[in-house]
Amino acid sequence: MRALQDFFSTDYGLLSAAVIAITLGMAAFFTRFFITHMREDEARERARLAGKS
Repeated sequence: MRALQDFFSTDYGLLSAAVIAITLGMAAFFTRFFITHMREDEARERARLAGKS
């Protein structure tokens, strides 16, 4: 219980929470970014291949 109290009430605990939140936010952003661009590249390649036939 003391660990949670330190985590949410001390400066180093709050900074740790901020770093964790930022890291999770970056992970979500990059996952969405990469998946979106992979789908766009796949659609572009399919269109290019369909144009050749």
